Amino acid sequence: MTSRERILTAINHKEADRVPRDLGSTPSSNISAIAYNNVKKELKLKGGHTRIYDVCQQVVIPEEEILEKFKIDIVDIGRAFNTEESDWRDIVLSNGSTAQYPVWFHPVKQTDGQYFAYLKDGRLSARMPVGATFFDQVLFPYADGYPDNFDNLAQDLASVQWSAFTHSPWDHAGEPDFWTKMREKAMTLRATTDKAVMLVIGCNLFEWGTFLRRIDNFMMDLYLEEDSVFKLVDALLEIHMENVKKACQYLGDVVDVIRFGDDLGMNTGPLMSPDLYRKYFKKGHKQMFRYVKEHSNMKTFLHSCGSIYRMLPDLIDSGLDIINPVQTSCFEMEPGRLKNEFGKDITFWGGGADVVSLLNRGTPEQVKEDVKRRLDIFMKDGGYVFNSIHNLMPDHRAENIIAMYEAVDEFGGY
Repeated sequence: MTSRERILTAINHKEADRVPRDLGSTPSSNISAIAYNNVKKELKLKGGHTRIYDVCQQVVIPEEEILEKFKIDIVDIGRAFNTEESDWRDIVLSNGSTAQYPVWFHPVKQTDGQYFAYLKDGRLSARMPVGATFFDQVLFPYADGYPDNFDNLAQDLASVQWSAFTHSPWDHAGEPDFWTKMREKAMTLRATTDKAVMLVIGCNLFEWGTFLRRIDNFMMDLYLEEDSVFKLVDALLEIHMENVKKACQYLGDVVDVIRFGDDLGMNTGPLMSPDLYRKYFKKGHKQMFRYVKEHSNMKTFLHSCGSIYRMLPDLIDSGLDIINPVQTSCFEMEPGRLKNEFGKDITFWGGGADVVSLLNRGTPEQVKEDVKRRLDIFMKDGGYVFNSIHNLMPDHRAENIIAMYEAVDEFGGY
């Protein structure tokens, strides 16, 4: 099978010739710059560039040599942008290793060592504390209350770090003929690789409420500010549907998977009851997912962290094909439970290695045992793409990351 065939076979719930794999096709199935440098050093790979394409999370565009080494089957369309040396500038990471930022990103180092990221109008949007390895949001446009109307919602969204300092290709979204250029680059990418192609579109609903209002306020709003929440979600959906429609129009016959985002869970359970989810957010998810299905060949992918077991029936009903990162360390998220109850209805993308305790503290042998145990469960009858549970982080040992992919190679029967 080609990589593209392998991914699509898995999504169609059939067993591929080997385990399909991801690294770097989304900002949430990726590897941090520090961990990436450590892996390259462990593999004795010299040269190349550690390019941080998602500056908020500090994750990279994996180079071709790494993709081939780990037999990765899918790539992000974002890698087709910012391909010139002049698009990047050199930086030094907190551990002393080197990397590159997009040339437009210039956080300012403070006298105490932390970094501030400012908007063009001078407002502070995000900061990275001393010793931290990602940026924290500090600007919440609606923290003190909702506006009288949402006529300026697009500008308010643009002030939040996730939009102000967004990853490619969306850092080019304001350019003329953006969607035409995106189609051209996607077609070139598809023609020059046999890997599946991913479009990360976001279109968060619940999470944008937390980004605008701050999570403590927005969680209370679900009970105390019903009208405001409904109006905000409707306004967000209107903006999102414009992008969804353009994605289907320009990329629906070129891109294989479209990735949405909305974290609905925490370690101990969902962030809200299924009833509240249905009340505020299911309609919007259903509208976006169903539109994609009816107007393109793309498969729908949702990144949603935490314990979302109780949300899966509604997400499946809404037209979702794929769920990520499959955070199996959370309440009710055991691999066997998920596969037995939902394995015929949804593809699990992730859940392949313990990022909480093993990749950072375990031995390569322990990592391999853990990975193979998970594959025994998830790979049966297809419906699975291998990835760790969320991003590979700076404290994940390079030898363990390498062992993780070696275990996938060694997995019996594939």
